[in-house]
Amino acid sequence: MSDPETSFDSAHFRQVMGHFPTGVTIITGMAGDTPAGFTIGSFTSVSLDPPLVGFLPQTTSDTWAAMAPSAKFCVNVLSAAQGAACWRFAKKGVDDRFADVTWHPGVTGSPILDEAIAWMDCEVEDVHTMGDHYFVLGRVLEMSHSADDPQPLLFYRGKLGGYSLHE
Repeated sequence: MSDPETSFDSAHFRQVMGHFPTGVTIITGMAGDTPAGFTIGSFTSVSLDPPLVGFLPQTTSDTWAAMAPSAKFCVNVLSAAQGAACWRFAKKGVDDRFADVTWHPGVTGSPILDEAIAWMDCEVEDVHTMGDHYFVLGRVLEMSHSADDPQPLLFYRGKLGGYSLHE
């Protein structure tokens, strides 16, 4: 009998999970006086009462480590037109992520990206270590969405795309 720990193929797991499309968000916050942010596809609604959301950054994320002390963050939902921003905020070690990005502070001080199709400004309720990620649970303090009917940005099998309605 093989040991499940040694026979598990993480590359295959990633490939299988890639068949589940996700929306794309940029989680923003402040690292001291500096805006910080990173791309996250692992975002979810957790509760309506109280209003809670969650996301899962890697435990090795320098950006999350810099933002975490503030205990505040904003979830910015991207449109199909924001693929370049997705990739820019996904790269490690990029210091100019906010270059040419217009934003304004939310009630928590976290950056709200002006081009986001929806956003939720949050305070951290709790953080749990889950394998090689944290589960960050946040309470939504303020939120809004675009008044028009924008197309969301989706991530599927390692690529970005849009959404079409099934009639």
